[in-house]
Amino acid sequence: MAPPLRIALAQIDTTVGDIAGNVAKAQENIARARHQEAELVLFPELTVTGYPPEDLLLKEHFLADARRAVDRLATETKGIVAVVGFPERAEDVYNSAAVLADGEVQAIYRKSYLPNYGVFDEERYFQSGSRGGVVDFGGVLVGLTICEDIWEPGPPLSDEALAGATVILNLSASPYYHGKGFERERMIVQRARDSLATVVFCNLVGGQDELVFDGHSLVVDHEGTVIARAHQFREELLVASVDPEGPLAARLRDTRHRPAARRVKADVDLVARLERRPPKDAAEQRSGGPVAELLDPLAEVYEALKLGLHDYVEKNGFRHVVLGLSGGIDSALVALLAADALGPERASVTIMPSPYSSDATQSDARKLAENLGVEVIELPIGETMQAYESSLKGTFDGREPDITEENLQARIRGNLLMALSNKFGWLVLTTGNKSELSVGYSTLYGDTAGGFAVIKDVPKTLVYELVRWRNAQSEEPLVPPSILERPPSAELRADQRDQDSLPPYEVLDPILSAYVEEDLGRDQIVRLGYPPKEVDRVVGLVDRAEYKRRQNPPGIKITTKSFGRDRRMPITNRYGG
Repeated sequence: MAPPLRIALAQIDTTVGDIAGNVAKAQENIARARHQEAELVLFPELTVTGYPPEDLLLKEHFLADARRAVDRLATETKGIVAVVGFPERAEDVYNSAAVLADGEVQAIYRKSYLPNYGVFDEERYFQSGSRGGVVDFGGVLVGLTICEDIWEPGPPLSDEALAGATVILNLSASPYYHGKGFERERMIVQRARDSLATVVFCNLVGGQDELVFDGHSLVVDHEGTVIARAHQFREELLVASVDPEGPLAARLRDTRHRPAARRVKADVDLVARLERRPPKDAAEQRSGGPVAELLDPLAEVYEALKLGLHDYVEKNGFRHVVLGLSGGIDSALVALLAADALGPERASVTIMPSPYSSDATQSDARKLAENLGVEVIELPIGETMQAYESSLKGTFDGREPDITEENLQARIRGNLLMALSNKFGWLVLTTGNKSELSVGYSTLYGDTAGGFAVIKDVPKTLVYELVRWRNAQSEEPLVPPSILERPPSAELRADQRDQDSLPPYEVLDPILSAYVEEDLGRDQIVRLGYPPKEVDRVVGLVDRAEYKRRQNPPGIKITTKSFGRDRRMPITNRYGG
């Protein structure tokens, strides 16, 4: 009988385009896996280039550099097998996995299913592979798959299992949204049970522009039991032992797949034969490895936002961030995330009161900044407002103040923040939430001015939940309770409240979720029980605000459909609802 197979899952945070840096991380993890007596180390999808490389894949020299990187990594594989992802330039371009052993590239597997929905554009760049592939690893058949290959029921995973593979490897770059990890784990459990094979899933971790990859790598045995699980939202080398004989015994007892197995072997390539070098005590090893606990739903979202912000700042070379702190709930959440993701010494906040700013909100803003330990920059805008009004006086004579004067305040604040950015090289964080951006409750070149929109995909009701959750993690609340209790207001005119212009957020957010994320039409939303007048109002606001959203900075995706690369609607569009 074959002894247990010791596999390491290298859940690493790669950077798109940093081939040298990604290779260095892979080299380090190969060495660590070898030190822990792993026989095989598995990496995420497109290991050497990072994911998604987008139009870098249209550059021949980029593809050539990626292949040279794979060859360099192969030289590190003395005494261990490594499976790494890379873009393969052949007669076309493929999203591929290279099997490295004994200092050479021993085999290449090409991804079969290319996702082309949501945030994915793989058919723009890649040709699809045509069939499954297995490696004979010292008598143990190991199947190869890449990400989407296992989301689709059936081949190539099922073909590889029917061809005799008892262990299925999956290199993945599966981006996060709220609840995705649980859904994905449940899917992998089902695939393992259906195929009577152990599934080893290694996912990317880290932030890349608007996407966050949550890690949450897994080993699931043929009975659907999670026998090893990596942590979410952090790098980790997860080492687990897999019993390659267990699925064979189960298949002997459960003969349903025998007719299909007779038909399928010709549809799967045996891509390599490799020698096993199990550790001396391999036969005594128990199956499985560490099983990390899953985060609760609010902790999961908070960690995703924190990691996305951290990696955007670090990978783009910023040393410091700045944001406007108003005393409202949205800027409070962004300030919390900045302090937690980067450390308070790398964050500054500006307090920019106008004549309409209340003493209570300003006091709360200062108290929050003090609690977080971040630098406070005071920049009152009253005199600047007067200067603008004086310049426009002749042109505006005879007209009553309206939203124009409100927007001027937001734009003054945006200009001041961008001046700090220019002078000190700081990254400006905007503080608009998804509810506001959906309906255009924001000012172009004002509160939308900045480099990164941390909570642009966070609905307002979830903003409150996240702040309450974060307060509960500290001995004393970091965010003053009055910020949570005060009715939301932009404070751009006297006695202003958000609900003067919008439905209550408890009504607005579910309508937005139905229209934006589920693509339901007006009548379908009304049938869910929402007032027709409010549905018409919200749908109209969303449709009219598309031109604004196109000009917003990038921000972190945490819902099933975010604005930007995920939801793509024409600006010029006469189809309403």
